[in-house]
Amino acid sequence: MKYINKKLTIEKVNLEKIAKNFNTPTYCYSYNQLKNNVINFKKNFKTFSPLICFAIKSNTNINIIREIKKFGLGADVVSMGELMIAIKAGINPKKIVFSGVGKTSSEIEYAIDKKILLINAESKSEIKEIERIAKLKKKKINVGIRFNPNTDAKTLSQISTGKKENKFGVNNKTFLELVNYCRNSKNINLRCLSVHIGSQILDFKPYVQMLKTIQNIISKTNYKFEFVDLGGGMGIAYDNKNKKLNYKKYNFAIKKFLKVVKTKIIFEPGRSIVGDIGTLISKVIYIKESAKKNFIILDAAMNDLMRPALYGAAHKILPSVKSTIKAKKTYEFVGPICESTDKFTTINKFQKLKEKDLVAICDVGAYGMSLSSNYNLRPKAIELLIKGSKIKVIKKRQKHKDLM
Repeated sequence: MKYINKKLTIEKVNLEKIAKNFNTPTYCYSYNQLKNNVINFKKNFKTFSPLICFAIKSNTNINIIREIKKFGLGADVVSMGELMIAIKAGINPKKIVFSGVGKTSSEIEYAIDKKILLINAESKSEIKEIERIAKLKKKKINVGIRFNPNTDAKTLSQISTGKKENKFGVNNKTFLELVNYCRNSKNINLRCLSVHIGSQILDFKPYVQMLKTIQNIISKTNYKFEFVDLGGGMGIAYDNKNKKLNYKKYNFAIKKFLKVVKTKIIFEPGRSIVGDIGTLISKVIYIKESAKKNFIILDAAMNDLMRPALYGAAHKILPSVKSTIKAKKTYEFVGPICESTDKFTTINKFQKLKEKDLVAICDVGAYGMSLSSNYNLRPKAIELLIKGSKIKVIKKRQKHKDLM
């Protein structure tokens, strides 16, 4: 996004035109930003050509997934629904990995039938269930074991997944036991060590620690893993204060790791691919004055964008038309839902707004629409893909009659 003649634009389309034609709230995605993100991610790790499996949970719009598939990416899925939409979008099943701690028997059976690359198991019970179903089908199933490296990703506690107190993966002792169990199984083909330590990671050092821990546990197994799935978690700069992840140093650490552990790397990026491609356009319904601040009541709410209410995430908010006139009071941007957590951010010295003005909530491409709901029986927003001056509706706005 950038301002052209003081009007905020996504690629070559300004927000006022979008709001006029499609109303608000509206999710918009930039195709060119998506393309740049995929190209840059590949470039950062081109020396060892990893298999890149897009984390479907971050953005479940089938049209976005189809565009990502065109760049040769696979998919990381965590439910039958995500697996179904990945396949429907045309992603090669041999590029799909199935993660998650609570796969049901029917989900495992479906994944086996679709002949996906890997089922990344997270417990002994899950391994045994995969084995049971494989025996019934008289098949040998490719699996990974998710290892918990007890590594602190130095991120929000709500999105930490690699510490020993988290529900994900297995500890050293159990991992070694499961490797031996799989080694002796006629229906399990152990191909992968899987790991994922968290989300919105901006410091490469936890990744380095993770790699050292993986190298150590592999050395104890006397087992040749065809793949090491390093997960994702690469963060983006949501505000001007956020530093960026040093991909060069992460790449260097992985190359050092690969000199010892001869394997193929899998990545599961989500946010780093789609996070900054999305913008939520919203209209100011009312401005409610109070003694110390003014509430800017938007027509977008926590059901449209859950991240701020869920774990205090911060998103930049920009006016659709730039002005030099500053507001005299602090602005608190809120939605109309009957919860005090329905709040986006508080900003000092924002430009002066009036009712019916438009604002853009930035960087909502990941865990924006995919976390949205119909809370308060509010219809979900429309989704648009913008490519240059072209606008394509990639999901229609819900209507109240759809919810009835």
